[in-house]
Amino acid sequence: MYKKGNIAIFAVIMIATILLAVFTAPWVVKNTNLGLDLKGGFEVLYEVQPLEDGDVIDQSAMNATVRAINNRVNVLGVSEPDIRIEDSNRIRVQLAGVSNQNDAREVLSSTAQLTFRDIDDNVLLDGKDLAPRGAALSYNQQGQPVVELTLQSADKFGEVTSQIAQRQPPENRLVIWLDYEEGDTYEEEIQKENSKIVSDASVTSPILSDKAIISGGGIDAESGQRLADILNAGALPVKLEEIYSTSVSAQFGQDALDKTVFASLIGIAAVFFFMLFFYRLPGLVSIITLVLYINLIMLFFNGINAVLTLPGIAALVLGVGMAVDANIITAERIKDELRSGKSVLSAFRAGNRRSLSTIIDANLTTLISAAVLFYFGTSSVKGFAIMLMISIAMTFISNVFISRYLMHLLVSSRLFDKRKGWFGVKESEIREL
Repeated sequence: MYKKGNIAIFAVIMIATILLAVFTAPWVVKNTNLGLDLKGGFEVLYEVQPLEDGDVIDQSAMNATVRAINNRVNVLGVSEPDIRIEDSNRIRVQLAGVSNQNDAREVLSSTAQLTFRDIDDNVLLDGKDLAPRGAALSYNQQGQPVVELTLQSADKFGEVTSQIAQRQPPENRLVIWLDYEEGDTYEEEIQKENSKIVSDASVTSPILSDKAIISGGGIDAESGQRLADILNAGALPVKLEEIYSTSVSAQFGQDALDKTVFASLIGIAAVFFFMLFFYRLPGLVSIITLVLYINLIMLFFNGINAVLTLPGIAALVLGVGMAVDANIITAERIKDELRSGKSVLSAFRAGNRRSLSTIIDANLTTLISAAVLFYFGTSSVKGFAIMLMISIAMTFISNVFISRYLMHLLVSSRLFDKRKGWFGVKESEIREL
């Protein structure tokens, strides 16, 4: 007598899985963070060097640099930046969606070391004298953009400007430098087109205020706001030397995404057809669990705010092949048992028992390989490894445990006791006991 309740439970699970795929797909697509190879953007690898002689580049300095770079990234308005330390003195920055590579370079690598000097290059004030978030875009009486600096001490600024005001023109200049380096001089730098000198105003009397103005030098609203943002983000504690960079246009990224998704859909559809054609009923079960498997992976991937890259999509498709491999191993074991003349229920139990150790061994070795790739790999390799490890975990949830539960519902219903052909076995292959 057939157990119709089992068939009903199977039907409910199948419909629920399909509905889950249909209704979560738009949300998953909308909320997945895409890497720069899919969205377009800018990637740069920096080597960290000491800012001054005697500085030590240790883990604390690297962490401080990452925090400072992250503040700089906020200036660019980039969401979900990928900033990571590589080796002991390198930092890789990936900024998806950045279109102006030169602006990104300027914002990231500028140390933003602000100093107030006289024309003899003696330091009078530095960035530490700037009040927290003390830089702001403003406009002078003529309506021209300027950067207004708020200092921590009006008295100290008054003393400095008093010293400068006592000098005879043209030596009575308060020179504001950005990223002054040893060997730079006022006479040489003021002649350059892209000068590190952002202001060299004449001072004729003490300024009894905590305000200083950066003006001229081609400052417009956009560049003034960017300079203010960089100063507010804070100075880098190190020097960054660019050793590698690349950029991907948004159009190229979209084309790569479209082609990769299309190829992935073709590959997954081919797997579905193969399973249904060769394994019939177990193939149908594997299709249901594969749909669930893909949804679980993407939901989990979004849940941890991971960034999807081209290698990540490749790992997902590879994971589909690995996940279905678990179903194939089990289905082949069941077919072997059916050919030996066992009943459907006995063949199902024996096939599950004989296939489990093989599935565990195969996935464990792949998991070890993925862990090694993640530990030693860089950037996109790590993305591939993460997706592969997630795929392996989801394989056991969906294509081992859930798949076996669904097959148990069908087999124990006794509906297929006399229908061994539904398992991909021909009557002529079955030996009589």
